[in-house]
Amino acid sequence: MAPSLVWIDCEMTGLEATDKLIEIAVIITDDELNIVAEGPNLIIHQPKGVMDSMNQWCIEHHGASGLTAAVIDSKVSTDQACTQVLEFIKKHIPEPRRGILSGNSVHADKVFLEREMRPIVDHLHYRIVDVSTVKELSRRWYPKEFKQAPQKKEAHRALDDIKESIKELEYYRNAVFK
Repeated sequence: MAPSLVWIDCEMTGLEATDKLIEIAVIITDDELNIVAEGPNLIIHQPKGVMDSMNQWCIEHHGASGLTAAVIDSKVSTDQACTQVLEFIKKHIPEPRRGILSGNSVHADKVFLEREMRPIVDHLHYRIVDVSTVKELSRRWYPKEFKQAPQKKEAHRALDDIKESIKELEYYRNAVFK
């Protein structure tokens, strides 16, 4: 049996080394992209000063989505979020290195996970499934199919983004990987 896909999406205060995780969600699918389990969707507390120091893009988007206010009000610490996510993953994938980190531009999420939630990364396989790679290759090699791909809503909320990423990969699987 193929390793399960562990879809993780994070929202951060930016993409710099000093930025912080503020939201994490996880869904586990089988190799046919069927949802096996929908996991924690957690808003991680950061102080108002951290949120006020975000770059302009984050201030606008996280403010408009309501995430900024939710982060300031949250009582969930980074360590608590890490524990909850790891417990969920281990419940469904107890054996280390059997779950493959998956998502859109998931390498960026992995950088933050390595820094702030290392036990999650340590439990997962070293490989990743990055939907953005499939999208970029389709743009170059299958332009007709690329143009017909479903448009993303760009909500920039973790759980919504994961669900869109799964649907996007389903589309490319059916349109390109026939």
